[in-house]
Amino acid sequence: MKREGVLFVISAPSGAGKTTLCKEIIDKFPELRHSVSYTTRAPRAGEVPGRDYFFVGKEEFSRMIEAGEFAEWAEVHGNLYGTSLATLKECRSQGIDLILDIDCQGAQQLKGRFDGGVYIFILPPSIAELRRRLNGRSSDTAEVIERRIQNAAGEIKESRWYDYIIVNDEFPVALEQLKSVLVAEQCRAFRVIQGLSAQFNI
Repeated sequence: MKREGVLFVISAPSGAGKTTLCKEIIDKFPELRHSVSYTTRAPRAGEVPGRDYFFVGKEEFSRMIEAGEFAEWAEVHGNLYGTSLATLKECRSQGIDLILDIDCQGAQQLKGRFDGGVYIFILPPSIAELRRRLNGRSSDTAEVIERRIQNAAGEIKESRWYDYIIVNDEFPVALEQLKSVLVAEQCRAFRVIQGLSAQFNI
């Protein structure tokens, strides 16, 4: 009997570094799969459709909502984002661990819908550093950056209900902390027993 795949749900304010952490952690755990979200926003420089996001129009996104194809979806900074329900169900049933890079709204939806998820919040060391990182990306207008900073205050308040909080001050340290969380959660007794119950008659 395979154990059920684990959903590692990671949220953070824009600019805290969650996307980079998710990409790096995939390299550390070859068996871990990244859940690719759907979005209505335009691709940024360097983003590859199907690898970073599935980029769709608002009409297609609305159709998918009506068809019940999303496990969660939310509007974030004026764009729509969603996670495929079929992908989550398939991976969980096959014992494949998934890492989901999603916002607080989507994370709350998943927490109410699926048991056994692991919720991790990435914090910047300060709002000043968050602003510096957003300005350094050179991908957003000053107006968009200000909106992201304003939204960050509300998003950070949501961190209190997550299972883990990692402060991304020094990236190598944050990566090691994230790695430790994944290893510990994969070794939880109920998960190991779930996968070995047939061999050991537990």
